Amino acid sequence: MRQKVERLVVRRSTLTKMAAGLGVLCLAMAPHAQAPMAPAERPDFGDWMSLLRQEALSRGVTPATIEQALAFEEPLAVVVERDRTQAETILTVDQYVERRLTRTFVTNARRRAITHRSLLRSVSQAYQVGSRYLVAIWGLESNFGRFSGVRPTVHALATLAWDGRRATLFRNELFAALEILDRGYIDHHRLKGSWAGAMGQTQFMPSSYLKYAEDFDGDGHRDIWASQGDVFASIANYLKQHGWQDGHTWGREVSLPDGGWSRMSGAVGLRDTGCRALREMTVALPLEQWHTLGVRAADKGVLPRVDRTGSLVSTGRRTFLVYGNYESLLQYNCAHAYALSVGLLADRIGG
Repeated sequence: MRQKVERLVVRRSTLTKMAAGLGVLCLAMAPHAQAPMAPAERPDFGDWMSLLRQEALSRGVTPATIEQALAFEEPLAVVVERDRTQAETILTVDQYVERRLTRTFVTNARRRAITHRSLLRSVSQAYQVGSRYLVAIWGLESNFGRFSGVRPTVHALATLAWDGRRATLFRNELFAALEILDRGYIDHHRLKGSWAGAMGQTQFMPSSYLKYAEDFDGDGHRDIWASQGDVFASIANYLKQHGWQDGHTWGREVSLPDGGWSRMSGAVGLRDTGCRALREMTVALPLEQWHTLGVRAADKGVLPRVDRTGSLVSTGRRTFLVYGNYESLLQYNCAHAYALSVGLLADRIGG
């Protein structure tokens, strides 16, 4: 297997603010993406909205919700502009991790872990997910709650569904957002998120909200915008539902024998999954087998003598041996840069 440098497309505005995470749904890798329709090819927005309202009724959305949520008459121009003219900066995984995990950011993460220690302990015990991972994801997704999105979610999703690029994806998310309103989980005026529809401090897309958001504080609302307990519990529930194993770490940095990847017998994993990152890892082998192949801890020490399997991930400059919990992190966001940032930040936060 040849050694390769993985590249991650990152919004230039994200690099400037370092605020919003990449979201539960990795939109850049979503299937069925198409070029946006030319203005002449797009349907009239008013006619399109009329058909949308009819479909919403046929799906069981109440007239009151439709009237309130779909009252707008024009698309959001800023959303169309953002989707079409996303300035891009190409970073290696190493560069991305270095820019995200600054000394200030790590210090802030540790402070937040102390501030919310009692609540985090309760959530961690309830869902069997380590609190340091909850803080790490929370920090990377919303800069510790400072960014939860300001765009009206329904309006933004309707604009993207109408515009034509990834229309099926955004149309499905739009109906999920209407379901959230129809069930009374959040008030219409508070249903806000990123320009692409990722919502709240967890940056859940609406479909993920319906599946994984939790009402930890028991007030009858799954409030990933303002309830710290709901935020932590929703992140924990997402990881738990995607195979997280309590008491296991995510992985560790390792060193390779002389000859590097050419000495490794594990082939690239060919997994039937929509997450490209999972296909860019080696197959999982027992740690004893990796030891036999010459893989060692980063300090050249022996690997742990435990009955566990792991896969190798290369960032170009560094190599990591990752376990099942790492794959759970990839389910939150399908990018090695993201999953490694979460794991390394959690390590720096500590127990």
